[in-house]
Amino acid sequence: MSNRTDLPSNNEDSANNMTENTELNANQNNVEITTEEINQSEDISLENDIAIEEFFAPSGHAGTVDGFKTGYVAIVGRPNVGKSTLMNHLLGQKLSITSRKPQTTRHRIHGILSNHEMQAVFVDTPGIHHNEVRAINERMNKAAVSALVDVDLVLFVVDSDQWRDDDLLTLQKLGETDLTVVLVINKSDTLKDKGSVLPLIETFNDSFDFADIVPVSALKNQNLDRLEEVIASHLPIAPPIYDTEQITDRSERFLASEIIREKIMRSAGDEVPYDLTVQIDEFKDEPAHTDPKTGRPRKACTFIDATIYVERGGQKAIVIGDKGQRIKQVGMDARKDMEQLFDKKIMLTLWVKVKRGWSDDERALTSLGY
Repeated sequence: MSNRTDLPSNNEDSANNMTENTELNANQNNVEITTEEINQSEDISLENDIAIEEFFAPSGHAGTVDGFKTGYVAIVGRPNVGKSTLMNHLLGQKLSITSRKPQTTRHRIHGILSNHEMQAVFVDTPGIHHNEVRAINERMNKAAVSALVDVDLVLFVVDSDQWRDDDLLTLQKLGETDLTVVLVINKSDTLKDKGSVLPLIETFNDSFDFADIVPVSALKNQNLDRLEEVIASHLPIAPPIYDTEQITDRSERFLASEIIREKIMRSAGDEVPYDLTVQIDEFKDEPAHTDPKTGRPRKACTFIDATIYVERGGQKAIVIGDKGQRIKQVGMDARKDMEQLFDKKIMLTLWVKVKRGWSDDERALTSLGY
């Protein structure tokens, strides 16, 4: 595997991660199909009709039990309380990006958990917060509050040892609804004295009529089975909304942009916290084919071109890094996650550009998908 290290000299900086050509072996199986004469009675015809319907039915919808439950579950709470980590671990799949910085999640993201008895469509939301300093903060708050419309259940996530003003703000928003709310006390593994969580539970219970209270550790997968049971108990009986093999309703383009943004936020530390966004310029799937120049077979590959927008020239230099090392590493890490999530080869090209004031510009936010 080779990685392009040089950056273009036309004031637009990029890093291109390339994958080597690999051999493609195609195996073909010959299948012999035979037919038999069958009795043309009405009973057998009915059985055949049923078999045909089952064969062509979506495979992910098969095998649901009587009393199957389905519903939308909003995950809400203040910034940096572990909402995205909780959803990712419930799904067993990294879908929503995470970092130590508050307000990492900017969009509503649907994650779909399906098992033999339920389908829970989780809505991971931006953290509800007081400081609406810029237009992007206002839109994030609106996205979080609007997620409460038409959901069947709310998971209100709080820290096990911290109660802040933004927690109260979220609780006030929930109090304006008639939704069923489950209190999820996250990071319970950090408590040295497990008994100290009991007064916290009593405090929360006195402040709101919660349907259930479940202490968990999302990061360490502690008590998540119990949380799943509680979720299922509050969902209505209904058939699956999505194919049970589906894990999100978001596009690959969106997920790719989020993966890139996560890698930058993790790499750049506090130097470029929120003044950056990522736009996918091109997302092109190339099927397996024979290279016309070499005559060698090439595996299927997806080519992704993305632009990273920052607000100041100094931030651009930080994202690129010394001799392009940071942007190169971001590209390598992002490509690795994309290949794991999308299950295909990725060729990624990154550009860094300055777009001054984008986070407080309504038109820019709309064009960038906020």
